[in-house]
Amino acid sequence: MATKTGIDQDALITMFSQASAKQGEALRQAVAETTLRALQGRELTLKNIRSVLKTVAEAASNGAAQHGGKPAEVEALLGSAIDGMDAALLQAVEANRRALQQFLDQGADLQKGGIKSALSDLEKLEDTFFSSVSKAAQTAGAPLQGPWAQVLDSMKLKGTDSGAQAAQTVEQLLSQTQTAMRDGRAMSLRAGKALMDSYAALVSGVLIGMSEGLQRGGKDAGAPSSRKR
Repeated sequence: MATKTGIDQDALITMFSQASAKQGEALRQAVAETTLRALQGRELTLKNIRSVLKTVAEAASNGAAQHGGKPAEVEALLGSAIDGMDAALLQAVEANRRALQQFLDQGADLQKGGIKSALSDLEKLEDTFFSSVSKAAQTAGAPLQGPWAQVLDSMKLKGTDSGAQAAQTVEQLLSQTQTAMRDGRAMSLRAGKALMDSYAALVSGVLIGMSEGLQRGGKDAGAPSSRKR
C-alpha cells in the first residue's frame, strides 16, 4: 500500500523480509529507486526529504524485523537500506547544485537572502538524514535495537556520501559566488527573490530530469561511493 509520500511500504517490507544474504545490492538499488521516486514527487524541501527518509527507513525496519535472521544478517539488511537512501540523496544534492549553479550564472549572490538559506539547507542534509533514520530506529522492536545501533554508529562515524558531497558543493558554490561578485556580476534583489520563491519546485524539476540516475537506482549518482560495509 502506498502512503501519502508515494512509497509502497508493503513492497519494501516484503522485499526485506524475504531477502537473502546475497541480495544486498538488489536491496540497495530498490531502496535508492523508491526513495528517489518519492523525492521526485514533491517539492524538494528538508521537510519532505525528512518525511520520505523516515517512511523508507520504517519500511526497511519492519521488513528486517520479519526476516528472522541473525543480528549480523539484519544489520546487513539495514545497512543496504541506508546505502540506498544515501544514493538517492546524492541525486538530490546534484539537483540542488544544478539549480544553484543556474542562479549563480545569472549573477545571484549565494551568501544573501533566500539563496543563502538554500545553501544552509544543503549543509543540513546529513543531519536530516541522521535524525530521520534515528527516529525510525526508535520505533523498532527490541530485536532490532542492536542492529540499528551498529548501523547508525557506523553511519555517524564514516559519514554519508551525500553529506560529503553536499559540503563540497557548498564550498565550491561559495567560491564561485565570491569570484562573480569581484567580477561585478550581480542580479537585482527583486529578480533574486522571484527565483527563490520557486526554488524548491525548480530543484524538484531538475531531479525529475535526471532520469539516467533513476534508471541506475542512483548507483553512480553525484560522487562515487567510497564506503564499504
